[in-house]
Amino acid sequence: MGRYFKRKDSYTPLNNLTETEKLNMNEENKMSRRQVVAGLGAAIAAATVSPALAAAGTTNTQVDGPAKISDPTKIYPKPPFKSQPQPWPGLQSKMDPVPDCGETSYKGSGRLTGRKALITGGDSGMGRAAAIAYAREGADVAINYYPTEEQDAQEVIALIKKEGRKAIAIPGDLRSEDFCKQLVQKAISGLGGLDIIVNNAGRQQSVNSITDVTTEEFDATMKTNVYAPFWIIREALPHLPPGSAIIGTTSEQAYDPSPDLYAYAQTKAATMNYVKSLAKQLGPKGIRVNGVAPGPVWTALQISGGAQPEKQQMFGSWTMLARPGQPAELASIYVQLAASDASFATGQIYGASGGVGQP
Repeated sequence: MGRYFKRKDSYTPLNNLTETEKLNMNEENKMSRRQVVAGLGAAIAAATVSPALAAAGTTNTQVDGPAKISDPTKIYPKPPFKSQPQPWPGLQSKMDPVPDCGETSYKGSGRLTGRKALITGGDSGMGRAAAIAYAREGADVAINYYPTEEQDAQEVIALIKKEGRKAIAIPGDLRSEDFCKQLVQKAISGLGGLDIIVNNAGRQQSVNSITDVTTEEFDATMKTNVYAPFWIIREALPHLPPGSAIIGTTSEQAYDPSPDLYAYAQTKAATMNYVKSLAKQLGPKGIRVNGVAPGPVWTALQISGGAQPEKQQMFGSWTMLARPGQPAELASIYVQLAASDASFATGQIYGASGGVGQP
């Protein structure tokens, strides 16, 4: 079939066109080609941009609203607290108010999926908060605690299992070297490995004068706070793969010791020191070592001999927030120091003290 050019209501063979009509036809063809190319470009651009827009739209639909913020001076109880002495080591479930360890508030996001953690003092306080947070971040968790703390410990075990994670309960006395060795081996056996160690358990007894500190008490504090982490780390080290994390719970007492915590304060300085020393030693092996330094945090330490009665009743009133911290407020620090995306953090001490103390 021959080619035709449209003249108003009729078609004319190309051979019969005038020169002017041929020029007009060429210009129309050029415009048609430009329109086609432009149309294709727009279609390609739309195809490229649409998934991004769709993704953005999906993301937006998942947002419930603006991030919620809270006034930190009003979200937790303030002193005075009632006098409530308990025999050492105390049960946090019997405290008033009961410490918040994130039981209902901590929300995980899979940051520790597949990890395997051993936490000492995991029944209460910061250890409990870390155990709950780790499980909700996807880790399997073994907790150690003193045998008389079984009631608090079983609450933690139930919370870990509720997240579908392995929960291993290992009661025992950290003042025993043999038990510390067994603790590590039981954790490795029960969890199928180990790559996070949180040395959190601590003994704190308030004594006004050094002349009243018995050798037995001094020895118990040193073995719980200094010897136990040494025994545990030494036993675990051959089993820790590169990428593992060791976290010690130190204290503001390492920097600004109270006169009535002569024994406890120096153990926290020792903890800070071993964190910095081991970080240098184990860094080349790919193992990170860090510490958390709480200020006044409401835990069973205070009501089981760790604070004088008058100090316990006004505990935390001297902070910038006029209250003590809660263990839940430190949980995210323990998660951050264990998570692989904090891979450049080692030899660090992270403080959380309500604006007092150091670092």
